[in-house]
Amino acid sequence: MHAKFTALTPELYEYLLRHNPPQDDVLRDLAAETEKLGGIAMMQIAVEQGAFLTWLVRLLGVRTAIEIGTFTGYSAISIARGLPADGRLLCCDVSEEWTAIARRYWARAGLADRITLRLAPALDTLRGLPATPHVEFVFIDADKTSYRAYYEELLPRLKPNGVVVFDNVLWGGSVADPAKRDESTEAIRALNDFVVTDARVDAVMLPVADGITLVRKR
Repeated sequence: MHAKFTALTPELYEYLLRHNPPQDDVLRDLAAETEKLGGIAMMQIAVEQGAFLTWLVRLLGVRTAIEIGTFTGYSAISIARGLPADGRLLCCDVSEEWTAIARRYWARAGLADRITLRLAPALDTLRGLPATPHVEFVFIDADKTSYRAYYEELLPRLKPNGVVVFDNVLWGGSVADPAKRDESTEAIRALNDFVVTDARVDAVMLPVADGITLVRKR
C-alpha cells in the first residue's frame, strides 16, 4: 500500500495555518499568555484544532457539549463559538490556577454565559450527570490513563449520533514505538485498540495535530 500522506514541514504548516480561519485577538492573546507558562503550554491544542472544533460543533448543530481537560481555555472557546446562543458547554478540570486564565478569556470572548466550569475530578462530575442520553458532543483532552473511564461514563449519556473527540491519540508517535512502555502510552494504545473495534460506535482516527479520534455513537 502506498503511503498517501504529506509530511508537515514548518513551511507547509505555516501554509496550512494561512488557509484556515485566523486566530482573532482573543485566541492570539490567550495563546501568548499560555506560552509564558513554559513547557506546560504544550497542553494547549493546536490552532487548526481549534478551528476544526468550532466547525465541527457548528456542523453537528450541537447544543449540549462537555469538555474534559480545559487548561487555559482555548479549546473551550473554540467549542463554545460553535454553539448557538442557547447552547451550553460543561468544562471539567481540577486546576484553579489554569482555569482562572480561561475564565478571563471566556468573559473577553463574550462566552461566559455558555460555559460552566466544574473544578472536581471529571469522573465525579460525569457520574453526577443524568444517566439518560442528553449530551451531543464531547472533547477529551485530559489525563491519558483515564480516557477509557471517561469514555465508558460518557457513552450512555451520549445521544445517538453524538460525537466524542479524543485528543493526543498518536501521543507524539509513542503509540507506534514498541520501546515506549510508560503508563500513558500504554493507556492510549489500549484505548485506540478498543475503540476501533467497539460495536457501539463508528470511529475514525485522523492525523490532526497530535492525532484525534472521532467517535460517533450508533
